[in-house]
Amino acid sequence: MKKFLTTSGLLIGLALFLAVNILSNTTFKSLRLDLTENNLYTLSEGTKSILTNLDEPVTLRFYLSEKLATQLPGINSYANRVKELLEEYQRYAGNKLRLEIIDPEPFSEQEDRAVGYGLQGVPIDNSNTSFYFGLVGTNAVDTEETITFFQPDRESFLEYDVSKLVYKLANPKQPVMGIMSSLPIQGNPNPFMQNAEQPIMIVDQLRQLFEVRNIETTATSIESDIDVLMVVHPKALSDSTLYAIDQFVLAGGRAMIFVDPYSETDTPPQNPQNPFANMNAPRNSDLAKLFDQWGVALLQGKVVGDMNLAQRVQIRKGSRAVVIEYPVYMDLNSPVLFSTNDIVTGDLGNVNVATAGSLTHKEGATTEMTPLMVSTEQAMAIDSTKLGMFADPEAMVKEFKPEQQFTLAARITGNVKTAFPDGKPAAEESEEAPAAPESDVPHLTESQSSINVIVVADTDMLQDQFWVQVQNFLGQRIALPLASNGDFVTNAIESLMGNNDLISVRSRGNFTRPFTKVEEIQKQAEQRFREKEQELQARLEQTEQKLLELQNQKQGGSALLLSTEQRQEIEGFRQQKVQIRKELRDVQHQLRKDIETLESQMKFINIGLIPLLIALGGLGLAFYRREKRVKLA
Repeated sequence: MKKFLTTSGLLIGLALFLAVNILSNTTFKSLRLDLTENNLYTLSEGTKSILTNLDEPVTLRFYLSEKLATQLPGINSYANRVKELLEEYQRYAGNKLRLEIIDPEPFSEQEDRAVGYGLQGVPIDNSNTSFYFGLVGTNAVDTEETITFFQPDRESFLEYDVSKLVYKLANPKQPVMGIMSSLPIQGNPNPFMQNAEQPIMIVDQLRQLFEVRNIETTATSIESDIDVLMVVHPKALSDSTLYAIDQFVLAGGRAMIFVDPYSETDTPPQNPQNPFANMNAPRNSDLAKLFDQWGVALLQGKVVGDMNLAQRVQIRKGSRAVVIEYPVYMDLNSPVLFSTNDIVTGDLGNVNVATAGSLTHKEGATTEMTPLMVSTEQAMAIDSTKLGMFADPEAMVKEFKPEQQFTLAARITGNVKTAFPDGKPAAEESEEAPAAPESDVPHLTESQSSINVIVVADTDMLQDQFWVQVQNFLGQRIALPLASNGDFVTNAIESLMGNNDLISVRSRGNFTRPFTKVEEIQKQAEQRFREKEQELQARLEQTEQKLLELQNQKQGGSALLLSTEQRQEIEGFRQQKVQIRKELRDVQHQLRKDIETLESQMKFINIGLIPLLIALGGLGLAFYRREKRVKLA
C-alpha cells in the first residue's frame, strides 16, 4: 500500500509540475524579472519612449545563421542575447514593430536577400559557407537601415545601435548640421580652380552622413532647421555672432565647440612690412562669454603635456636629426582616458591631440560637466609661450614635472541663462551679415530645456596630419586612419543629432564576466616584471658608464686594451645580468603558478567542496530525522 501511495504521489506531483509550467507559460508570459547585474534585458527609458512614439510600423529582419552559431560558443551566447533583446523590443512596441527571425541557410533565397541588403557574411570554412549575424530595418516607405554584423566588441552599445536604427527609420529626413570655423577646414571646391583646396577628411566624412552647411563667422543668426552647430576655433567673434550661438543653444540646438589655447594649424596673416609679426600673433581661441553661463572654462595660456602619452617626434639638433618624446603631442591610447559610459567615447580606439588645453567646471555652475577625454594623472600644464618656432622640446622634457589629471573634452548639460540679459546687441559697423528682425526671433533669457553641448579643448585633432593618411586613387581620396579622431567627431555629432530619448539610451553592461582575480594577478606580476626590467636597464647603463670612464683613463696605444679591473667589471656585469634574467623567469613562473593555484582552488570549490557540503548536509538531515524518530519511539 505504501509503495502504491508513493508511486501515486510521484505521478500526481509530476502532473502538478507540468500543469504549473504550462499555466505560467501562458498566463505569465509577459512577466519579466531581470536579475542581471546591469539590467541587460531591461529596456532603458529612452528606448521605451522611441518605441511608444512610433507613428508608422517598423519591420526588423534579424538574419542569424543559427546552425552555424552553435559551432561558435562565444558568438552563440551573444546571438541569444541579441535575439532576446529584439524580442523585448517587439513585445514592448506591440503591433508597431514587426520582428522576423530568418536563418539564411547556404545557397538559399534567404541568403540572397541578406546579401542584397548588404549584410556582411563571415566565411566559416573553405566550402563557401558564410555566417550571417545582422539586422535589416524598413519602414512604411521602404527606407532601409542595416547593422551589417553585430560585432561582439560593441556589445556594451547593443541597445543604442538597435534604438538608433529604429529612430532613423521613424525619422528618415536627413539631419542638417552647420559648421562655423575660422580655420580653412571646409576647403574651396571651385570647379574653375585647377588646384582647388580640399576639405579635411573629417568634414568629408560628415558630408557623407549629413547635410552640411557653411556658417560664416560673421553670422548674426543661425538657421532654425540646423540640428547641430559645429564651431571650430572661434577667434574674436563679434557680440552679434556670440548672441546668435547663445540663442541657438538656448532654443534647444545642439553644439560641438572646438577651442584651443594654441592652435598649431592657425596661420596668422603675413604683414609684408613686418614678416616676423605673425610669430607673436595669438593662436588661441575661446568662447569665454558663453562658457561663463555654461559653467565651463578653458585654462588660459596653458597647454597639457603628458609624458605617459607623449608621441615621438623628430627634431633637428645641430646637423643631425634626433627623435624625442614630445609631451604636448599626446596619443590617448588607453580606455581609462575615455568615458566608458558615454556613447561618444565608450568604444573608441586611440585619439591623437596636439597642444590641447584643459577644461574646468566653474564653481557654483548650474550645469553638469561630464569628462569625455582626459590625460593621465601624471600630466602637466605648460605655458603656451614655450611653443612655436623657437620651442625647445628637449628643455620641455627636462623641465617636465607631473601635476594632475586634466580634462581635454567634456559634455555640458543642464539649464542655463543667456549671456546677453539686455537682449540682442547692437550690430557693429564691420558686420556684413544682416541681422534678423527682432519680431521674427524672440529673445530667450534662459534655456527651454537642458542644453547639450560638447566642448573640446583642441582644434589640431581635426587636421589630417595628426590622425589620417590620405591617398589619391584614380581621382578618389582614400583615408587610411592612424587614430580614431574621425570616429570621435562623427560619434559626437550623431549623438547630438539624436533626440533626448536616443541620447539617454545608456551604455549596457558587458554580457561576459571577466576573471578579475586572474587579471589582478597578471597585473601584479607584470608590474614586478617591469621593475626587474628597469633594474636590469639601470645596471646596464651604470656599468657602461663605468666602462667608459675606465676607458677614458687609458692613454696612447693602450687605450684599446682591457685592464684587469675592466675585465673583472665586465665579468661581474655578466653574472648580474644572468642573475636578473633568472629572476625575470622566476616572476613569469610565479605568474603561471599563481593562476594555476587559483584555477585548482576554483575547481576544488566547484567540483569537490560544494558537492561535499551538500552531501554532509544531507547526511546531517538524515541523522537528525533518525534521532527524532528514535526519541518519538
